[in-house]
Amino acid sequence: MDFITVAQASQIVLENTQSFGVETIPFQKSKGRILAEEIQADRDFPPFDRVTMDGIAIQGKIYENGQRTFILESIQYAGEPQKTLDNKNACVEIMTGASLPKNTDSVIRYEDVTLKDGVATINDGLPMFKNVHKKGHDRRKGEVLLAKGHQLKSADLAILATTGKEQVTVNKLPKIAIITSGDELVEVKETPESHQIRKSNIYAISSLLEPFATSVSQFHLKDELQESIEMLQNIFEEYDAIILSGGVSAGKKDYLPQALAAVGAEKLFHKIQQRPGKPMWFGKKGKTLAFALPGNPVSSFMCAVRYVLPWIQKSIGLKLETEMAILAEEISFKPKLGYFLQVKLKNENGRLKAFPIEGGGSGDLANLSLNDAFLELPNQESSRFEMGNVYPIWQF
Repeated sequence: MDFITVAQASQIVLENTQSFGVETIPFQKSKGRILAEEIQADRDFPPFDRVTMDGIAIQGKIYENGQRTFILESIQYAGEPQKTLDNKNACVEIMTGASLPKNTDSVIRYEDVTLKDGVATINDGLPMFKNVHKKGHDRRKGEVLLAKGHQLKSADLAILATTGKEQVTVNKLPKIAIITSGDELVEVKETPESHQIRKSNIYAISSLLEPFATSVSQFHLKDELQESIEMLQNIFEEYDAIILSGGVSAGKKDYLPQALAAVGAEKLFHKIQQRPGKPMWFGKKGKTLAFALPGNPVSSFMCAVRYVLPWIQKSIGLKLETEMAILAEEISFKPKLGYFLQVKLKNENGRLKAFPIEGGGSGDLANLSLNDAFLELPNQESSRFEMGNVYPIWQF
């Protein structure tokens, strides 16, 4: 299948999402991961009638019957076993976080009490049965606190800790290989000759995918067919996904489609009706997926944002949600292709607007730093895209 639409390409990519299994990890390292188990309350929350103010604990009905002075019988500190008020006409001095003593039901804060010589005198007109966080008020034992499939946030780690989940089972992340190709590329530390450039695509793509991968390894292929075949053969055996950048177009040394076929990779599509990124190739060998992206920096990065990242996110259990933005300026684009326009995003009175900042083409990687997203403009009969229309955005 050649030269398919953006929608068809996206559908094929997302139809090939897969699970990478599950793993158990320390809960402290689980932020951002997807739960593969259900987290239940191991006891009532709170597990006891918890005092919420420093002060004294009394029987409220004694106060309502007119008594205003109470002998201090004992002190209850947080972390101590629950005490008992033996004399209903007395009180227990108590601290925030402590367990409410037996035979008491109300806590009067220090601000409303005068303490002198072991006697507490309480002000008039106070509400009773207050300042106590009742046992089980928030959650009951056995109640689901975090559902399977939930993406863990920072606050969720407190839930894991308080339920004793020292180890938590989460969806496993993929092991990814990112491969650049081209004899014109040299390492970052090197000084390029006039006909050479430093590697750059691999670092942008690695940074984009690293939060969603167990590891990201980097490789480089020379423009040589047999070497490409041998290296790809080994990499397919070790990784869950392979991202290639360059060598996929129609140049005489663009060997990657031929090399991928030689190692037994099944082509699912090659070429998309889009700009930039038309030459993109997608396929698989066994359970390992391969995304062969164009070598031009903007093309390569856009394809990674639009196709590779959603594939990984869906595979690991994240919910995909399409964001939309308003085109802030009229745009003219003549080719009958989907167009991924670089835009700067601004929130104006609750409306997300996309302001185009077009650069010098698919090789102008510096222009990416001026933008926040790609605005996906559809293939349509008219070459004009009017200001005020709403389109999908892919943030980076």
